[in-house]
Amino acid sequence: MSARPEPSRIHPTAVNLRELIQLRAVGEMIKLSAPRVRAYAAGGHLSPFKGRGVEFDESRPYQEGDDLRTIDWRVTARTGKPHTKVFREERNRPVILWLDLRRTMMFATRGAYKSVVAARAAALITWSAVANGDQLGGLVFGEAEHEELRPRLGRRAALRLLQLIVANRAWSGEAPAGDSGAALHALKRMTRVARPGSLVFLFSDFAGLESEWERLIRQIASHCDVQLLHIYDPVEAELPPPGEYRIHVGDRVHTVDTRDMQTRERYRQAFEDRRARLEGLARLPGVRLVGCASNDDPAALLPRQFARR
Repeated sequence: MSARPEPSRIHPTAVNLRELIQLRAVGEMIKLSAPRVRAYAAGGHLSPFKGRGVEFDESRPYQEGDDLRTIDWRVTARTGKPHTKVFREERNRPVILWLDLRRTMMFATRGAYKSVVAARAAALITWSAVANGDQLGGLVFGEAEHEELRPRLGRRAALRLLQLIVANRAWSGEAPAGDSGAALHALKRMTRVARPGSLVFLFSDFAGLESEWERLIRQIASHCDVQLLHIYDPVEAELPPPGEYRIHVGDRVHTVDTRDMQTRERYRQAFEDRRARLEGLARLPGVRLVGCASNDDPAALLPRQFARR
């Protein structure tokens, strides 16, 4: 019997608590920590994650594939041979999820709404964190409200976070239209909430990405490890073939003309610019970018992505 929910049961425009709980078995198979494990008893497991949440264990000769950031320069200078520091990570490392439920996320031309994909991906990471014995916290926001859960241990913290996701007013369409202000506020909160050594996940389409966003993400990445999950609809990367298309937005119907080549190029370039900015952030130490389209299944995508780490 498969642990993954049947595709027919996945609502394309909203999520429910039962569905997110059903993702537990798949989420528990996702390993957020490093593949090199020393011990799971007191003392925790080894990890490349940075910050003050790790404790120095020993220095050993450098091995191919070791992170250059962990080179022990004092021992290297004394012995004349490169050595690397080995850290023992605290078992209760904070894992903090930042989930974007703004109106731009309530959109899809295929698969499910970007918000649905993001919520399901967040649920998978939630269950992974619980299985790994990590503390779990989160910031869930839309234009109308901002809900915050401080890092806590255990299944109860997971259920509280999933309930915050499901209960957000953004799913009902009652939230007023807004701009990037809600996301900027949530990023500023993250700079205060994420203590050094945390593992931070940002689930968003990054609509409105600007220099201030980048500055805040760089600030978070200076003492935390950051995973950028870029949720997008395929039509955002490139407009459909030239023609007129009807788009339903709530009770309204809009007609979009995609025949003008200059418009098509501007549209494509805007997406490429956003992706280039995200790729630039992903070149920072400790930052990783994962792209997830609205017709991708996070329950299949994320286990593959983290298996490659």
